[in-house]
Amino acid sequence: MAKSKLEYIWLDGYKPTQNLRSKTKVINDFSGKLKDCPMWSFDGSSTKQAEGNSSDCLLKPVAIFPDPARDDAFLVMTEVLNPDGTPHPSNSRATIDDDDNDFWFGFEQEYFLMDVRTQLPLGFPIGGYPGPQGLYYCSVGGKNTWGRAFVEEHADLCISAGLNFEGINQEVAAGQWEFQLFAKGAKKAGDEIWIARYLLDRLTEQFGYYIEYHPKPVSGDWNGSGMHANFSNTTLRTCGSQEVYEQICEAFRPVVKEHIEVYGAYNDMRLTGKHETASINEFKYGISDRSASIRIPIATVEADWKGWLEDRRPASNADPYKVAAVIVKTVNSANITKAKAKATSKKKAAPKKVAKKATPKKATAKKKDDLTKVEGIGPKIQQVLNGKGIKTYTQLSATSAKKIKTILEGAGNRYKIHDPKTWPKQAKLAADGKWEKLKSWQDELSGGK
Repeated sequence: MAKSKLEYIWLDGYKPTQNLRSKTKVINDFSGKLKDCPMWSFDGSSTKQAEGNSSDCLLKPVAIFPDPARDDAFLVMTEVLNPDGTPHPSNSRATIDDDDNDFWFGFEQEYFLMDVRTQLPLGFPIGGYPGPQGLYYCSVGGKNTWGRAFVEEHADLCISAGLNFEGINQEVAAGQWEFQLFAKGAKKAGDEIWIARYLLDRLTEQFGYYIEYHPKPVSGDWNGSGMHANFSNTTLRTCGSQEVYEQICEAFRPVVKEHIEVYGAYNDMRLTGKHETASINEFKYGISDRSASIRIPIATVEADWKGWLEDRRPASNADPYKVAAVIVKTVNSANITKAKAKATSKKKAAPKKVAKKATPKKATAKKKDDLTKVEGIGPKIQQVLNGKGIKTYTQLSATSAKKIKTILEGAGNRYKIHDPKTWPKQAKLAADGKWEKLKSWQDELSGGK
């Protein structure tokens, strides 16, 4: 009987900055798939997430990766739920409105490598300072570079874990480094940053280091640390319009306070208008402008305004889930005139397709499909849905996720924890006979990457 170690990872309830927590669950004959990771629980009274007289919080697995540092092991990113299955107030992942993964994010995570013994960044002598900034950025050689062996090992661990790891470089200050990750889907991007941070923090245990995520750990003429958020959606990737880009950027102006509130604690010490930052008290955007709040990359302009934007304000200690959630919300709120025109023309064309597919409904309605082929539906849930008249892929695809959620909640507590957001789309693929496409998507849902 094979045994596997599953490291369940979650965010605690500390404020203003949450911490990573984890514990190991040993499972027999584990398949390696997300769907086979059981729900678990922990003592929330020890993590500022519950009171002692009602301390249990639930851990819902949402992404899984192979653990490159342990044998027969996996890293399981989880969301924290209340005992009734609703998202815990500390669960920021649940606030992201990007169920179709239309938003793509590339995060640039900066951090300082700190020496446990001296409590100083690597390269900083006790009681003094190294030479001024200038020679450390992307440097090579023992005179100006510290911690490369650690950074290289972390990169290898991330790549072996299956993260979409895109690069590393030493940053502007001594002992300061950066890594980059990219993902299609806001939740997935957040999952991967947190797993990369977990691997980073765990690796320090072997080196006598620790990671300082504070955005300005060294006062004076030294760069702070950020987590620049590069983002796009279909509109930004395809519009080909400077006007549309400016309309989206302008949508950020009236909600500066809302963004700064979730862009990391002590960010006012970093966003001073110096050291490649915009002042925390102003909002501006510009082409290739690293002193702006939002930079429009020159690559986007050269591609005829088809690309992405970079929000340079998030701090290194920001929660990527919160950052992604507020960016998605703001971009979706933008008053885009051209996009509206396109949406109208699409709506006019749609009825033709629907009319053609309306006739076969009677034939399918009499047939009972195997709804368990939809990822997330088991025999018991199929019975619940059948009891509500949902017996075919076509019927399931025509039922909104919100209505399915109401059906599950009405069926009892054991069904409340299930998330049906992808079920209608999966059912549509099954109804259309697109089994290969469905399987490919389900593999992504099961693998979490």
